[in-house]
Amino acid sequence: MLSRRHLVAAALLLVGAMAVPAHAATIQVVMENLVVSPAEISAKVGDTIEWVNKDVFVHTATARNGDFDVMMPAKKTVTSVLKKPGTIEYYCRFHPNMKAVLVVAP
Repeated sequence: MLSRRHLVAAALLLVGAMAVPAHAATIQVVMENLVVSPAEISAKVGDTIEWVNKDVFVHTATARNGDFDVMMPAKKTVTSVLKKPGTIEYYCRFHPNMKAVLVVAP
């Protein structure tokens, strides 16, 4: 026979297992014709950014605060997961006029 404490613990585990997990979103950022689109996006910690480089040039998504530096080969797609909240200005190191803002909520 299980003690009351064990029954409560088992009930809590069962309820936790039935909780619906939060699903992270995938957000696409496109580099094309030396332009970042969209120029401002909102996301949440845990979301995935899909960086799509449609140009024939290599690009980066380099955070001014040092949070990330993603290299995107020409005509390729790469992904990264957002790890912390904040407003992050980023740009391409090779084409500094290519810049955008990413607002990451907790």
